[in-house]
Amino acid sequence: MRRFYIIRALSALLFASAVYPVALAAELKQKTNSAFDRYVAATEARFANELRPGGTFLYIDAMNPDARRQAYDQLKQGEILVEKLETKAPGVSSDVPDGIVHHWVGLIFIPGATLAKTLPIVKDYDRRAELYKPDVSASRTIAHNGDDFKMFLRLHQKRFTTVDFNTTYDVHWGSVDATKVYSNSISTRIAEVKDPDKPDGEELPVGTGHGYLWRLNTYWRFEEKDGGVYLQCEALSLTRDIPTGLGWLLKPLVTSIPKQSLNRALGQTRNVVLQEEKNCCKSAQVR
Repeated sequence: MRRFYIIRALSALLFASAVYPVALAAELKQKTNSAFDRYVAATEARFANELRPGGTFLYIDAMNPDARRQAYDQLKQGEILVEKLETKAPGVSSDVPDGIVHHWVGLIFIPGATLAKTLPIVKDYDRRAELYKPDVSASRTIAHNGDDFKMFLRLHQKRFTTVDFNTTYDVHWGSVDATKVYSNSISTRIAEVKDPDKPDGEELPVGTGHGYLWRLNTYWRFEEKDGGVYLQCEALSLTRDIPTGLGWLLKPLVTSIPKQSLNRALGQTRNVVLQEEKNCCKSAQVR
C-alpha cells in the first residue's frame, strides 16, 4: 500500500511538472496587485520605527536576549540566517486572491569588512550580472541622481521550466547614522521574455506568462560593528497562485524557491566582498 502511494505521488509530480508551466498561463489581476500593494504598505510602515536612532535595525535585535545571543553567534560562525515573515495588520493579509505573497528576511556577517568597502560593491549595479550569476544574466544602471538609482536586471530562473524576466527598479539609499545604512529596491516593471533561448528578444505583455514573478521588492540594511559588516535583506515578492488540486504537491516547492534565492544572494554577496578585500590586500603587497 505504501508503495502505491509513493508511485502515485511521483506520477502526480511528473504530471504537474509537465502541465503546470506549459498549459496553465497566468495573468496578474488588479485585485491581486492591489492586495499586494496593501501588504507592502503595511510592511513598510514598520520600517519607520526601525530606521531611526535606537530602533531595531536588524531583525535579530528584536529577539529575546538568549535567542539574540545565539543568532549573533551563528552569524559570526559563518551561518546564513533566513526566516519567513508575515506582516499582520487590519485589512492586510499575505493570502492574496489569485496570487502568493513570499516574505523572507535573511542576514549574514562579513568579517573584516567595512561599510566604506562594502557599499561601493553593492551599489555597482552594472556588476550585478557578474556578482549574482546565474540568477542575474544582465544588469545596468539606467539613471543615478544622488541617493537614487534606476537599474535594470534580467533575471534567469529555472523552476519547473526556464524563464527570463526583464525587470527595472527604483532604488533609494539612506542612513540612520555613520554605521547603519539601508536601501529600498522597488520593482517598477517586470516582463517575461517570450523565448528564454532568445533573452534579448520579444517580451510578453507585463502581467502575463507563467506568473512565476509579478513583483519584487528588496529592503537591504548594512551595519558595521563587531569587526565586520552585518548585511540584512528583507524580500517581498508576488507570484501566481497554485492551480486548484495541485497545492498539496506544488506549494512546498514554489514557496521554497524565494528562500533559496535569498540564501544564495546573501552568500554570493559575502563571497564577493571578501574576495575584493583579498584582491586589495594582494595589490597592496605587490606595491
